[in-house]
Amino acid sequence: MKKWLSVFAVSTLIVGLLAACGADNDTSSGESGESNDSDTIKIGVNLELSGAVASYGTSEAAGIDLAVEEINAAGGIEGKQIEIVKIDNKSDNAEATSAAIRLAEQDKVVAIIGAATSGATVAQAQIANDKQVPLISPSGTSPSVTVREDGGVNEYVFRTSFIDPFQGTVAANFAANELKVKNVAIYSDNASDYSKGLAASFKKDFEAAGGKIVANESYVAKDPDFRSTLTRIKSADPEFIFIPGYYEEVGLIVKQAREMGIDVPLMGADGWDSPILLDLAGAEALNNTFTTNHYSSEDPDGKIQEFSKKFEGKYGKAPDAFNALGYDTVYLLADAIKRAGGADSVKIKDALAETKDLELITGLYSVDENHHPIKSATILEYQDGETVFKTKVNP
Repeated sequence: MKKWLSVFAVSTLIVGLLAACGADNDTSSGESGESNDSDTIKIGVNLELSGAVASYGTSEAAGIDLAVEEINAAGGIEGKQIEIVKIDNKSDNAEATSAAIRLAEQDKVVAIIGAATSGATVAQAQIANDKQVPLISPSGTSPSVTVREDGGVNEYVFRTSFIDPFQGTVAANFAANELKVKNVAIYSDNASDYSKGLAASFKKDFEAAGGKIVANESYVAKDPDFRSTLTRIKSADPEFIFIPGYYEEVGLIVKQAREMGIDVPLMGADGWDSPILLDLAGAEALNNTFTTNHYSSEDPDGKIQEFSKKFEGKYGKAPDAFNALGYDTVYLLADAIKRAGGADSVKIKDALAETKDLELITGLYSVDENHHPIKSATILEYQDGETVFKTKVNP
């Protein structure tokens, strides 16, 4: 009973907050992102800075801080300095909702960057639409971030990353055409829309290429032991295993698979991208594994190398994909604010929707009618604990 009352109380609070922010739905935030002295433009940052997927949020925050530092040092946006209001959503969807309400209503930001994950971004989408505050997820790859179940587009929601179906297609084509495998297994998180979406896309495209799925298994997040399911997968004798998931489980899965003698190529997506993956799996176990990702610091592209040098100078390490996506999101938003002619959030939304061929670190960026980016993907390989650039795949 106590548990039920606690849930009811939290639900009532969230509903009340949502009602409060929806009371003036027809009012644009307009110039609310400018401070009283009009010398700054307020941008909200709503990221997973603690909790289960803090690695993503903290990486994006580092990229955001570097970009803001650069833009402000160069004179800001049309002479106005960027002011960041940063909130930790604690890797929790309800916290992300509350943070969005505060940023829109109390801090009166002109736009919100975040969350890192799809679920925490979707949790804010209605707030963004109701309050007419553009929301940009650096790495929310689920199509549901921008397109609702009814097929409608979230007018004020955008993303910097490509979407899951594209990653699944890239992985399937790599397995079929580059690795030349015919019989593969899929091992996905049964409670994650991210994981299930990638698995479905991979299955569709791999079978279309003439391949066969010999095992299709699922795991439960936070489970520390995956050996029983891996035993079933091993008995199916796959030549390759696709594991779309987040680093916390993937690290243990890879480690345990190798300990059981599963030595076939393993592959995942951007959810693998965390230094914690190496800690959990170990460098040797990660050999002969691959990921689709947004970029590689080893890409010889001159713009990427310049960014990597600046990032290493500030943080003392090579930038990962989430660092790059956070950085790119600030530049994407800054470009839209410039084209909008100031901090009017409705005009910024329109400018974001009209973005075409913007050169960012993670690729040439355009937006389609569903607010999905049209951009390239990168394939990386783990070798002795390091990610090595393999190739870049265009949409």
